[in-house]
Amino acid sequence: MTEYLGPLELVGDRRIIGDPKRHGGSCLVLTAEGMEHYGPGAPGPSAVIPWSKFVELNIRATFRAWHATRTMGVLGALGGGSMESGRSGCSVGGLLRHPYEGWSVIYTHHERPYTGAHVFLVKALFRKTSEARALHRLGDPEWLGAAVARLTPLPAWWAPKATRQVCEIIEDLGT
Repeated sequence: MTEYLGPLELVGDRRIIGDPKRHGGSCLVLTAEGMEHYGPGAPGPSAVIPWSKFVELNIRATFRAWHATRTMGVLGALGGGSMESGRSGCSVGGLLRHPYEGWSVIYTHHERPYTGAHVFLVKALFRKTSEARALHRLGDPEWLGAAVARLTPLPAWWAPKATRQVCEIIEDLGT
């Protein structure tokens, strides 16, 4: 079983976004019930959002940990580049229902860099799963493990083909 796809990592038997082991680390745990957010040093989740509460969900990821610093956020804003940067460069966000409101949490980048292909593919996985109205699948360990195993070796150098492959994988695995 593949261990990671960018910030999405297999830890024990759970899929986690972010690195809780780093000093002051925060992460999100994908469970069958929903998404649990663990803040820095918190023994338990600071928030639990059920999958049924999400209307849409997306993920942002920087390639390197230092891209998610405040300084890089300022430089990114001044430079006008399209690269994710700043404190929200490593975050998961979306739209919640009843009442409809925006939601976003920051996670801690791993020490290892994320490849461009992995960042593109994990974003596409969240976007296409959201579009298919199948976000609950992100909490299914077998489904998500199979999706990650099939996505990890894909090159993302040609975006339309990679996006189509993500759609095909999601359809093949069932939503």
